[in-house]
Amino acid sequence: MEVYFTIEKTATAEYKDRGSKFLAYAFPVKTTDEVKERLQEVKKEHPKATHHCLAYRLGTDGLQFRASDDGEPSGTAGKPILGQIDSKQLTDVLVIVVRYFGGTLLGAPGLINAYKTATALVLQLIPAVQKNVEIKYSLSFDYTILNEVMTVVKQHNCTVLSQELQLFCNMQIGIPKAGSELCLLRLKDIYGLEIRDLKPAK
Repeated sequence: MEVYFTIEKTATAEYKDRGSKFLAYAFPVKTTDEVKERLQEVKKEHPKATHHCLAYRLGTDGLQFRASDDGEPSGTAGKPILGQIDSKQLTDVLVIVVRYFGGTLLGAPGLINAYKTATALVLQLIPAVQKNVEIKYSLSFDYTILNEVMTVVKQHNCTVLSQELQLFCNMQIGIPKAGSELCLLRLKDIYGLEIRDLKPAK
């Protein structure tokens, strides 16, 4: 897999069914800590809501995910929310659906439909963005070759993740997986440049 799809904006949508109100919030997120922060924000905004259900998927391999029913019958909230995220093949996305109970029980099919529809509505509001899957590397080099390094970084559409530019420079970059071999060959051609592969910690 060389590209993935995500969102870069937040959005809110509302769905009503037999008096119950479902407010869906979509957020771009990178970490489970961000998920917790966003959930706290939404809970603060809606302290009187009956349920704060959510689902998220993280990482370019999409292996980190969770679905929470937050007190709704098992499988009626988190799963339909995650299903909508997955049907759009998105990752690094969190959707929280807040429910205000309207007095009428919707039953399992009604709940599944409501959470699914609210999520579909909010995700329709945000354009999906295609991004390159990147491999992270750490570069260490003398300031005198900064221009050479930056030329290669720019030509290969690498992302500069962090940099310390002094007499001796350290930089972390993400190289698009699709063209990583050629980019690395060009970087290795630069005399005096040290390259380290930053493997994600398991």
